[in-house]
Amino acid sequence: MNFNPDSTGNHKRQTKIIATLGPATDDPAVLERVIAAGASVFRLNMSHGKGEDQLERARLVRKVSSRMDREVALLADLQGPKIRVERFTDGQVDLAAGDEFILDAEDDTTPGTKERVGVSYKGLPRDVHPGDVLLLDDGLISMVVERVDGGKVHCTVELGGILRDRKGLNLKGGGLSISGLADHDLSHIELAARMGVDYLAVSFVSDERDINRARKLMRKAGSEAALVAKIERMEAIENLEEICDAADVIMVARGDLGVEIGDEELPGLQKRIIRTALKHNRIVTTATQMMQSMVENPVPTRAEILDVANAVIDGSDAVMLSAETAVGKHPVRVIESVHRICVGAERHFEQEGVVTHLNVRFQRIDQAIAMAAMFMATNVSVQAIIALTESGSTAQWLSRVQSAVPIYAFSRNEASRRRMTLFRDVYPVKLETDSEDEELVVQSALQKLWRTGALVSGDRVIVTMGDRMGRSGGTNTLRYIKLDADGRSHYAV
Repeated sequence: MNFNPDSTGNHKRQTKIIATLGPATDDPAVLERVIAAGASVFRLNMSHGKGEDQLERARLVRKVSSRMDREVALLADLQGPKIRVERFTDGQVDLAAGDEFILDAEDDTTPGTKERVGVSYKGLPRDVHPGDVLLLDDGLISMVVERVDGGKVHCTVELGGILRDRKGLNLKGGGLSISGLADHDLSHIELAARMGVDYLAVSFVSDERDINRARKLMRKAGSEAALVAKIERMEAIENLEEICDAADVIMVARGDLGVEIGDEELPGLQKRIIRTALKHNRIVTTATQMMQSMVENPVPTRAEILDVANAVIDGSDAVMLSAETAVGKHPVRVIESVHRICVGAERHFEQEGVVTHLNVRFQRIDQAIAMAAMFMATNVSVQAIIALTESGSTAQWLSRVQSAVPIYAFSRNEASRRRMTLFRDVYPVKLETDSEDEELVVQSALQKLWRTGALVSGDRVIVTMGDRMGRSGGTNTLRYIKLDADGRSHYAV
């Protein structure tokens, strides 16, 4: 098992990269190069393509990663209740400032004109009031609500432009009462379970109920996938603490969030969301237009470099690429570029000596063991931490305390290893022995790292484990070991 695809020289990349699948990665040879370049999680965007296309992409990832002997995870991203205008007679209209325009929730079938168009959300007239600002096509067009007449919302165009079929619609400042799960998401949840995804992302989450409902539906469909809450609505910001309690992963989804709250508020909110997620000890990812110029260009802009680096320094476990890998011209180069940026940002971040601490009152012994291990790792000479884990929970707790010490998480459970690919600074490894003898298991793990060069003679490592191997949540033991010339434990210090 080549468990560490993200190493360059003596520095291992801590931050993980999520790559979106699409036509640009459908060639198995390209997908293999994307994995080799460092992508560890692959996103299936349920907003695009047919279900069978996504199912085939999931199969391809499993096939190629298995052939490469790499651990990678699959993330299904639900479309959610995206509000869109319907179609126009000619496919588009040209709106000018001052034009009167009607958003029609009563009639979404009659093709639109320069005077009106249907909208997909029937509750829009109920949610808006005179003076509200509606943003279309990611804010490129804006209009002010003048009055509501039954199911018709009468507006005046404030910022004009070309409005095309099926473009999105947002209410500036939030306030739409639409649920985080749409009817089309229900069949996509069943499809995600069939694909065996490791993560399910819920779009346009408004509160913890959206996450709880999605989790219940996934379990009913037979999936144990972890739940990702995409923060892209103002309502989610207001309920952020509760959402962090309910979800396994928090995603800063900057596209629709930026439209709703205004671009000027987005940088501060990104930092607030990441801080809150880390306070709750949740995995956190940052997404949307991180390397957008590389959809066309072979190199990123300086602004994009700083954006990715800033997300890393803020504490993101992962950064996500969308169109850059799904339909871009340079899917491999963009992964390579993000890899280099992350490594550089982590190197400078380490020099600052900033270490975050596990923000919990310990309710479980494995949390206390993780905190003790990371305290030792940051205060004594340690080259690695080995976590012998069944479910991966100990590795997650260890990853919440950011340091320069790599965490090698050994597990017999394939699903657990795949989920751990999203954890910052965690490198999942297959535990190849079936023995329940603690000493034999420890020696097997040490030997594997020694044979691959991850550890060398004289290195000191911390090992966390349970006194009953194979039991989920049973980590209760910490050992401090020095390797001898044969890669075995020489003595405990």
